[in-house]
Amino acid sequence: MTENNLCKLYGIKSKTILMLERAEALLLDKFSRIDETKEFNQLKIIKAMQASHLNYTHFYWNTGYGYNDPGREKVEEIYAKVFNTESALVRPNIVSGTHALYLTLSGITRHGDTIMSISGTPYDTLLTVIGVEGNSPNNLISHGIRYKEIDLIENERFDYDQIEKSLDASIKVIMIQRSTGYSSRKALTISKIRECVNRIKKINPDTIIMVDNCYGEFLETSEPSDYGADLVVGSLIKNPGGGIALTGGYICGKENLIDRIANRLTAPGIGKEVGLTFGQTRNILQGLYMAPSAVADSIKGALLFGAVYKELGYKIIPELEDERSDIIQSIVFGSKEKLIRFCQGIQKASPVDSMALPEPWAMPGYSNEVIMASGAFIQGSSIEISADAPIREPYAAFYQGGITYTQCKLAAAITLEEIM
Repeated sequence: MTENNLCKLYGIKSKTILMLERAEALLLDKFSRIDETKEFNQLKIIKAMQASHLNYTHFYWNTGYGYNDPGREKVEEIYAKVFNTESALVRPNIVSGTHALYLTLSGITRHGDTIMSISGTPYDTLLTVIGVEGNSPNNLISHGIRYKEIDLIENERFDYDQIEKSLDASIKVIMIQRSTGYSSRKALTISKIRECVNRIKKINPDTIIMVDNCYGEFLETSEPSDYGADLVVGSLIKNPGGGIALTGGYICGKENLIDRIANRLTAPGIGKEVGLTFGQTRNILQGLYMAPSAVADSIKGALLFGAVYKELGYKIIPELEDERSDIIQSIVFGSKEKLIRFCQGIQKASPVDSMALPEPWAMPGYSNEVIMASGAFIQGSSIEISADAPIREPYAAFYQGGITYTQCKLAAAITLEEIM
């Protein structure tokens, strides 16, 4: 996008365009490294599809129970190859990442088991799932599941002393949240997760390690499941859906665990053998095919936002030099009004519902009011350009997505003019 295009089509001021150009000049080397990662992940996905002998008939679908649905089985075979696991559960009736996580945790735990989060307090909606907040029916604590939590040291390192002291026979599941979520910490890199998995497995090989992989897929050339995580869980309207999957979630991992989770999804004795795909096989697989490119452009956009807002003096998380492991760029405004104005600027830059004016509201599953800007083709799609935030101090916006870099650049320009 040239200066003339921004000026001519959107009336962006020359001062704003100069800020964007300065930021881009600083980021060229980083953009090149992002493209190298994109190429590896793109080839990995193509290879998985070829090795699975994907063909056009797999886009057909059954009716009724969905017995022997060729598309469903092929999707799950490909996901297992991409994430290097024994098995996978990838279904359009998994409605969100939170649903996928609840399904996983409820499928692998029983009364008296303990889940221990070792990456601090998890994402807001998971607190309701566990039963730490609210009193929603069927939360895990209400079913006799215990919960422990260990904070990260200085918001970035696993506390191995506390983990080792707490890791007894009662701990059934270790839970790691890769992404920053709505916290002030950086996302956990694959190298940190790898070291943690190795140390835990040396102490107790039978402890199940589940990684909430939301927002982190394809940022690096490996995934937590490549290094011993028993389960990785995520949403198809985030990174792996590539902005094309209409809905759904995935759970990849050890076959015996996936079988237990599948029996929770459907019914005991039925498991993975049924479940209609409603014709979503093509969208799910084409989204996976496009995911590395969408993730690469969204990370370039996150860096651009980080660079221009850092120049304006705002605190950003992660910093520009930090190793990134999710698509989220946090910008701390310290002001409710600026936070709301920023999110409204993101909405103005969106291709869908650009005329809407997002306002904070009491969103189900959250303890604070939340503002969400998302003018997406897929409702709630976090790989498309979006920004959201709980309305609480320090009033940080969590920007993510942007399946084309041009869209990210436009959004950066419009939000800058809203803020300045």
